[in-house]
Amino acid sequence: MKTLNILFLCTGNSCRSILAEATFNALTGPHMHAMSAGSHPTGFVHPRSLALLQRAGIPTAGLYSKSWDDLPGTPDIVITVCASAAGETCPAYFGPAIRAHWGVDDPAKATGSEAEIEAAFTTAYQILRRRIEVFLALPWTRWEEGGDVALQAELARIGEQ
Repeated sequence: MKTLNILFLCTGNSCRSILAEATFNALTGPHMHAMSAGSHPTGFVHPRSLALLQRAGIPTAGLYSKSWDDLPGTPDIVITVCASAAGETCPAYFGPAIRAHWGVDDPAKATGSEAEIEAAFTTAYQILRRRIEVFLALPWTRWEEGGDVALQAELARIGEQ
């Protein structure tokens, strides 16, 4: 069976897409693999993202902020996680892939008290994890029969949750 490659894409690749990559890989089996990238990577993974993943028991070794030009493979599915509703520019991936948008507010831009900033990171992680769990629970034989259009529609539905 072919490995399904999922790309979580945002602008900076320091928080949301990193949280999604690590969480997806911790929850899935050997037939799916997530990677993350940014259109304008910050060059670092936000320390709060790493600390949150470690508290959740999710491995963080090997996570780094990278450009979509440096992907180790070609994605089959590209999921953007930027919050376009907040006026953030969401990168557009033009390669051949199924695309979906799972917008999440950028916790790196959170302001306020330590507790409020930490809550923004926790909220982003919880939203992404819930969506990933729904994605991983999909009946894959159904998508093989229904094709890319059906899968894209289901991914869009997940992003609205």
